[in-house]
Amino acid sequence: MQAKLAVIGAGVSGLTCGVLLAEAGYEVEILAEATGSRITSGAAAAVWFPYDAEPPEKVIEWALTSFDVLQRLSEHPESGVSMIEIRQLARQTEIEIPSWAISLGAKPLPTQSLPQGFVSGYRLKVPLTDTSRYLDNLVSRFQKANGRIRTQVHLKRLEEVPDKFPLIINCTGIGAKILRPDPNIEPHRGQVVLVPKMDLPCALVCDDSPLMYVIPRANDCVLGGTNDLSANWEPDPAQSARIVAECARTLGIKSPPILGQRVGLRPYRRSGVCLQEEQLRDGRRLIHNYGHGGAGFTLSWGCAQAVRALAASR
Repeated sequence: MQAKLAVIGAGVSGLTCGVLLAEAGYEVEILAEATGSRITSGAAAAVWFPYDAEPPEKVIEWALTSFDVLQRLSEHPESGVSMIEIRQLARQTEIEIPSWAISLGAKPLPTQSLPQGFVSGYRLKVPLTDTSRYLDNLVSRFQKANGRIRTQVHLKRLEEVPDKFPLIINCTGIGAKILRPDPNIEPHRGQVVLVPKMDLPCALVCDDSPLMYVIPRANDCVLGGTNDLSANWEPDPAQSARIVAECARTLGIKSPPILGQRVGLRPYRRSGVCLQEEQLRDGRRLIHNYGHGGAGFTLSWGCAQAVRALAASR
């Protein structure tokens, strides 16, 4: 058995790090305030796509690593991962297909296949993680590797982690603004609406303003969205109405009934994803893994592998 370590945070980044480290033989305990739908990961649409994260060269490297892992997981339905065609759309300008997307088989969309109001787009098959199943599957895999999760842990600073843990992995997302503290973290508020399942052949995404996405899942459909600089966790009914109206217009249907509303705070970091090691004042090792913006699921496995390599470097 290797050293004891604590992972702080039970979002997708914390759980993925926990899984890899526990399966590598570490004695791992995840410490978190909350889990499941009460955190940003539980509110995410969670379709694979590098969005709202920096720097591009590292983000794409981590994203492509995660793509490979998630694609393999999609062969096991119980994982909560499936492959879906995503259509990236633009309203005003000719969209440029990124080189990383071309390497994954992206193709331009014929003009006649574009929804009304859009002038260009491309299609690409990517992993979709159904958060209602995927996060539970990560928890199960973590516990099978003898990992433990402790919730309702409220820390004001990282030094408060019990000293029985000589190695700490900081996956606190937006919480790193206070816990580290890191002034470069800012909350990019994302609101989504859950509507009844629709028989759609693909997911639709437009990053132009207003941000719009339609993500069909096994039991429902996620409509979005927003990307505002705000720390407000409360759903805004007016925003939900706008989201539903814009998505319905794009699909050419009547507005569907709303089953639920979710809000998450994307942990965007102005200076880029923080994935590095430092030392606490008491001498303990600390590895940071936060600041993934809107790409937490997309970067999760790539960043977790980098964390595991740092942990094993001594």
